[in-house]
Amino acid sequence: MVDLHVHSTCSDGTFTPEELVDYAMEKGLRAFALTDHDTVNGLDRAIRYAEGLRQTQEASPAGAPAPQVPEVIPGIELSTEYQGKDIHMVGLFIDYHQPDFAHYLEDFIHSRENRNEKMCALLREHDIDITYEALLAEFPGAVITRAHFARYLLSHGYIQSMKEAFDRYVGDHSPCFVPREKVTPAQAVELILGAGGVPVLAHPILYHMSDERLDKLVAELKSIGLVGIEAIYSTYNTAEERQIRGLASKYDLKISGGSDFHGANKPKIDLGTGWGKLYVPDEVLENLRPGRK
Repeated sequence: MVDLHVHSTCSDGTFTPEELVDYAMEKGLRAFALTDHDTVNGLDRAIRYAEGLRQTQEASPAGAPAPQVPEVIPGIELSTEYQGKDIHMVGLFIDYHQPDFAHYLEDFIHSRENRNEKMCALLREHDIDITYEALLAEFPGAVITRAHFARYLLSHGYIQSMKEAFDRYVGDHSPCFVPREKVTPAQAVELILGAGGVPVLAHPILYHMSDERLDKLVAELKSIGLVGIEAIYSTYNTAEERQIRGLASKYDLKISGGSDFHGANKPKIDLGTGWGKLYVPDEVLENLRPGRK
C-alpha cells in the first residue's frame, strides 16, 4: 500500500517530515509522496531520515524482522487557477534541485510573503494583534498558508474554531482575504515536466466543475503532457472514483491516489487509509514511475 498525496509541517500539515516517515512505517506503507503546497523544504529531511533508518537497520544484527522503511517520493502540490477556480497539480518524482524549478519556487514564495503581509495588515485593521514576523515565529520553517493564520487566531483566543477563522477573517469571501498570484494548470504541468517529474491533476471532484468543463480541462492538460489523474482519494464515493477512472481511460492517463493527509488539520483523514477505506495499491506507484509505459 502507498500514499501519493501527503503534507507536512513545511506547508499546512502537523507532522514533521521525519514524523511522517515514522508514521508511514507504523502504518505499513511501502512508499509515500511528500507533496507540500508550493514548497519542497521538507523533502531533503524526509529522504535523509528514511535513508538513515535503512542504514541503521542494515547495520543491526539479524534478529526479529524490522518494519519496512518507506520510500519517500519527492513531490509537490502546486496552486494554480483555471477560469476562476483553484486547481491543484501534484508533481511526483520531481528533481527539486533543478535550477529553473527552484527559481520558480523562490519567486512564488516571495509573492506569497507579500500576500501574507497584506493579510496581516487587514487583520490588524480588525483589532487583531498580528504580524508576519509573529506568524513565522509561531510556525518556524513552514510556508505560511491560511491554515496557519487560522491556527494563530485560535491559539491567541480570537476565535473558537478553525471554521470561524475562515468564515470571519481569511476565507475566500472574508474581509481579510488577499488572493495569491497563481500560475495556470498548464504552466504547472510544464514546470513539473521540466523538473523531470510526473504531473498529476489532484482531486478533480473537489473542484465541483460540470462534467463538460472538467473534460475540457483534462483534454487541455493532456495535450501539453499531463500524465496522471487522482482517481483514488479520501473523500470520493464509488461513483466519483468511477467517473475519474473513466476520464483516465478516455485520455490515456495513469491513475494516482492519496489520502491528502494533513495530520490534526484534517483530523478525520488518516495516512494511507483516508476516512478508513482508502487503499492505493503498490502498482499505482509503479505505473507512475518515470519511464514506465
